[in-house]
Amino acid sequence: MKEHQNNNSNDPGEESQDLLYGRNSVIEALKSGRSLDCILMVPAEQKGSLAKIVAMAREKGIPVKETAQQRLDMLCGRENHQGVAAFAAVKDYASVEDILQAAKDKNEPPFIIVCDEIEDPHNLGAIIRTAEGAGVHGVIIPKRRSAGVNHTVYKTSAGACEYMPVAKVSNLVAAIDGLKKQGLWIYGAEMNGTPYYRQGFDGGVVLVIGSEGKGISRLLQSKCDFLVSLPMSGKINSLNASVAAGILMYEVVRQKSVKG
Repeated sequence: MKEHQNNNSNDPGEESQDLLYGRNSVIEALKSGRSLDCILMVPAEQKGSLAKIVAMAREKGIPVKETAQQRLDMLCGRENHQGVAAFAAVKDYASVEDILQAAKDKNEPPFIIVCDEIEDPHNLGAIIRTAEGAGVHGVIIPKRRSAGVNHTVYKTSAGACEYMPVAKVSNLVAAIDGLKKQGLWIYGAEMNGTPYYRQGFDGGVVLVIGSEGKGISRLLQSKCDFLVSLPMSGKINSLNASVAAGILMYEVVRQKSVKG
């Protein structure tokens, strides 16, 4: 299997990931069930074995992104990529059920972080690092428009990726609906919400953190039981996503320890 580390991509979530290229390499990775974050393909080449790759990726819910021939040439170091390459995750993803089971195994109410389109791998890595320290049972990210668990995320997490289950889902709204059916409360971080120190965090907690620029999507906001904010007293009206997530996570920890 042709594979090397990519250090040239400027796309969010693709920095320093394992890069597979060539039709047979990508097909075998798909067959084996290897965790792939996305597949890049030259549009004009999507026929024959490449059409097969598209069909296999669609079946597994892996995004296929069209790209220019020149970009693939650059990413693959001028090797013969045959019009296709794939970015592979550095660890296997968990399922939402795995995360719920982790909480059950510890006899604790589930504590889950949902990242809504966090595209900066440094932010995602920092969130995973804080989540592991705060006793979170798992992190959920979307398959599209999000950083995957790449080398930058892994490094920024300072090893926490080894211990923190990360689930990658096709539909965050459906995942939230499923968690609500399990009796968990959904708390969204939003500027116009209740100040976090006035909000009670009870029972099973799902904390939704929005993207760096847009925050939580409107549809996902509508699924939240509560919206909580971090009051800002300075001239800047928002915090870095990972910093905001850390403050909210430890408020949940503080309240649970007081009640416990």
